[in-house]
Amino acid sequence: MGGASTPTRRKLVRCQYLNFQKLRRLLMKKIVVGLSGGVDSSTAAAILHHQGYEVEGLTLWLMRGKGQCCSEGMVDAAHICEQLGVPHHIVDSRDLFQTEIIDYLVEGYGSGITPLPCSQCNRAVKFGPMLNYARTELEIQQVATGHYARISYDRDRDRYQLRRAVDRGKDQSYFLYDLTQELLSGIVFPLGEVEKSETRKIATEYGLKTADKPESQDLCLVEANGSMRAFLDKYITGQKGDIVDAEGRVLGRHDGIHHYTIGQRRGLGISAPNPLYVIGIDPGRNRVIVGDRDSVTQTECTVRRVNWVSVAPPTAPIRAEVQIRYRTKPLPVTVVPFSSEDEGEAAPKVGWRVKLIFDDPIFGITPGQAAVWYDGDLLLGGGVLERPN
Repeated sequence: MGGASTPTRRKLVRCQYLNFQKLRRLLMKKIVVGLSGGVDSSTAAAILHHQGYEVEGLTLWLMRGKGQCCSEGMVDAAHICEQLGVPHHIVDSRDLFQTEIIDYLVEGYGSGITPLPCSQCNRAVKFGPMLNYARTELEIQQVATGHYARISYDRDRDRYQLRRAVDRGKDQSYFLYDLTQELLSGIVFPLGEVEKSETRKIATEYGLKTADKPESQDLCLVEANGSMRAFLDKYITGQKGDIVDAEGRVLGRHDGIHHYTIGQRRGLGISAPNPLYVIGIDPGRNRVIVGDRDSVTQTECTVRRVNWVSVAPPTAPIRAEVQIRYRTKPLPVTVVPFSSEDEGEAAPKVGWRVKLIFDDPIFGITPGQAAVWYDGDLLLGGGVLERPN
C-alpha cells in the first residue's frame, strides 16, 4: 500500500499543526490594555480576558519620582497581569510626558493661563503612543483602557462617534474630546456601559488585587506633588507683583501669577466690602486683576484648536450644550464656526476656531481650559478656551 513515509507524514502533521496555530493566532481576538494600576483599568483587562480576548498589558512610565500612576501603579499593574496570566509591557514615556505635559503646563501658567493637561495627555502621551506601540511592536490593532466613555460608529456619516458613559457621574468623555478618528478606530472602552459601583463588584468577583484600591485624583501631578501649587513651585520662581482692580488701583500683593486662575475667590488676601474674584491676569505687567462677580461673567467667548469628533466640521452655527470645566453642568449654547475669511488665508480649516454664544451669562470662563459641546450624550467637538482680546 502506497503513501508517504513515516518521517514525511510527521512533517506534514507538524506543518498542518503549525499552520493551524498560525491561523488560530490570527483569528484570536487580541488587544492591548493600558494599565495604570487602578481598579478601573484592572477591571477592564479582566473583563476582556474573561470574554476570550488575548490580552497584553501596557503601562506607561510617565513621571520621575513618586506617583500613583508610576512607581506604585506599575507594581500593581504587574501584579494584575501576573494574576491574569498575561504579558506585561512597560514603556518609558518620561521624556514625552516632560515635553508634552510638564513643559506645556509650566509655559501656560507662566504666561497667565490655566492649561488643562488631561486632554493633551490623552491624545499626545497616552492613546497615540500606546496604539502606535501596540501596532508596530506587538502587531495588535486595538487598545483598551478603563475610561468611562463609549465609542460607536455611524455608517451613514462614516465616522466614529464619542459618547458619554452610562454612569454620568464618572463620565470622562470631556477629557477625550481631542481624540482623532484614527485613534477612535482603535480604542475600546469596556467600562462605558458599566456603573462605577458595578466595576468594584466585578473586580471583587474576579479577586483582583486592586478591587479595594482607593480612587486616584483626576490629575496625577497633583497626586504626586500634593497640590498644583507645590508642583508649579518646583518649576516656576514666583515673582511678587501687584493685585489691582479694573482701574489699576493697587489693592494688594501676590507672590506669583502662576498661583492664580480666572474666577478664583479664595487666597487673595484682600479685605473688601464685597467678594472679589480674579477677572484677569496680566503677565506683561506681572499683575493679577480682581473685580466683582459680574466682571468675570461672559455671554460669549472664542475657542481655538477645535477638534470636531462625532460630526464633520459644520459651516453654519449649530445648537449644543457646553461644558467649560469637567464638573460643570452642560449649558445651552450656539456654536459659530469661523470661516476661512474670518481666519485669513492661513486658516488650517473651517471650524478650527469657533465662537460660543451662551443663552445665559457664564461665570469663570478660564483661558487654557477646555470647552466641550454635546448633543445629548454625543460629544460633537471641543477645544481650548482663548484669552479675551
